[in-house]
Amino acid sequence: MFLPRKILEKKLQEMLAEDLGQGDITTALTAPEDSTAEAEVIAKEQGVVAGIEEAKVLLQDLGLKIETLASDGEKLKAKQVIMKISGDVRTILSVERTLLNVISRMSGIATTTRQLKEKIKKAKLKTRVACTRKTAPGLLHFDKKAVLVGGGDTHRFHLDDMVLIKDNHIKVAGGIEKAIRRVKEKASFSKKIEVEVSKTDDVLDAAKAGADIIMLDNFSPKQIGIAVDLLKSAGFFGKILLEASGGITAENILAFASTGVNIVSLGELTHSAKTLDISLEIKKIRKQ
Repeated sequence: MFLPRKILEKKLQEMLAEDLGQGDITTALTAPEDSTAEAEVIAKEQGVVAGIEEAKVLLQDLGLKIETLASDGEKLKAKQVIMKISGDVRTILSVERTLLNVISRMSGIATTTRQLKEKIKKAKLKTRVACTRKTAPGLLHFDKKAVLVGGGDTHRFHLDDMVLIKDNHIKVAGGIEKAIRRVKEKASFSKKIEVEVSKTDDVLDAAKAGADIIMLDNFSPKQIGIAVDLLKSAGFFGKILLEASGGITAENILAFASTGVNIVSLGELTHSAKTLDISLEIKKIRKQ
């Protein structure tokens, strides 16, 4: 997932500026001027690391030197050193929390995603694990990239990625068939059309109207089974992608993944992200 460096720099600088306010008063009062330090970023628990690229950009932009000892997507052991940092001690202390917030959150999302993907793989299923657009405001790029690093599917990034007709769109359009027809009349051929349905009776309507993807919203595994049978009987199964979304957790994901859907999407990957415990420790200080 690529962003031009200047754009990534700007996003990271805004995060840091928000944390700094008018300046790090504690560091200014305690850290000697014109001193340098060496520090280590350490994973305090096992997990999958993400945010290494972002860390490099942030630290290099501040004139700090960085040695990376782990790559995005790598499985970490507890107490493993992820990177070493050297440079102005005040800068290191002032950027510490922003740096750790980025790596900890992204690594937490990547870790959870990898766990769910491996759980499905172990069950010998090919169902994709996807996130949703329920990301923290301002962190869409970072949250979505973390899912990708963990081996998951990013789903839509933005509203212009694809057509996703949800319940309110159906209401204002006057029904599923009318909504899809309007889209097909005006949308580019390059845009896939996904339709969210909330009851089994609507599944065939969406399929017959020409949906590329059907999202089974808040369906139970039993209801999904009924929807799959309907699609099989009508000859649509295997020709349309099926996504299960809503109420899916780590505990019940296999029940959903084994129903015949192609994708299971979970908002909790990003909206309830558990951060990975990562710390920064100063190792050496040199006075100029």
